[in-house]
Amino acid sequence: MLIDTHCHLHDPEWFSEAQRTEFLENARAEGVEELICIGTNHADSLAAQQFAQGHPGVYWTYGIHPEFAEQGRAQIELARAWFQENLEAGVHADARKLVAIGEIGLDYHYEGYDRVAQVRLFEETLQLAQNYDLPVSLHLRAAFADAFSILGNFPGVRGVIHSFTGSKRDLKKALERDFYIGVNGLVTYNTIALPPLEKIVLETDAPFLTPVPYRGKIKTNQPAYVKAVMVYLAQKLTVPENKIAEETTENARKLFRI
Repeated sequence: MLIDTHCHLHDPEWFSEAQRTEFLENARAEGVEELICIGTNHADSLAAQQFAQGHPGVYWTYGIHPEFAEQGRAQIELARAWFQENLEAGVHADARKLVAIGEIGLDYHYEGYDRVAQVRLFEETLQLAQNYDLPVSLHLRAAFADAFSILGNFPGVRGVIHSFTGSKRDLKKALERDFYIGVNGLVTYNTIALPPLEKIVLETDAPFLTPVPYRGKIKTNQPAYVKAVMVYLAQKLTVPENKIAEETTENARKLFRI
């Protein structure tokens, strides 16, 4: 059994209703029994919630991606209101499949983003995770030094660094903080620093980052292709495929409490 811990299958911008149905069936056929749909802003997070509610084995996260930092004040107010209404008195029926805060973080890769606004939003969303005892799914790109500095102010926050692209030094710091590392199709065609198996969770980031052997042949990544990542890791680490599947699934269950 496999778990895709990070995908965007709920998003109608990338997937039609017919594709969502087809790709869920494909995932099941490949042994991907569970998946987590990742929210990127308030509206998208609630779309992920709605999709998860309609499908067994599908979970969701509430996130505000750093690309929305300039809308940060409005987005965080919406987030606080939603959490107060749904989680203050315990887990509301509509929120039972909520497993994390994410994706959240910092992205300094492109010019033009307001770094101050990103930091402010990151701190606010980490506070949500701390307040509601939820793990985080972190989007960190070219911003590890700032991110680790900020995380130092939230010592109780646990989670995963999604689609890790940092250095070996960044990896060491992440592991010292007991974070898991999200490994996806990137690892099949780029040189990526890999953690020990006990800290890996598998993901696709579908529709993005299609893994080899589908890369260049298939336009849209899908949760079923998390199996290709597992097969690659088995070869790379010289570990049996069933051990990769078992350990990464157990890691995901432990982190996300599913």
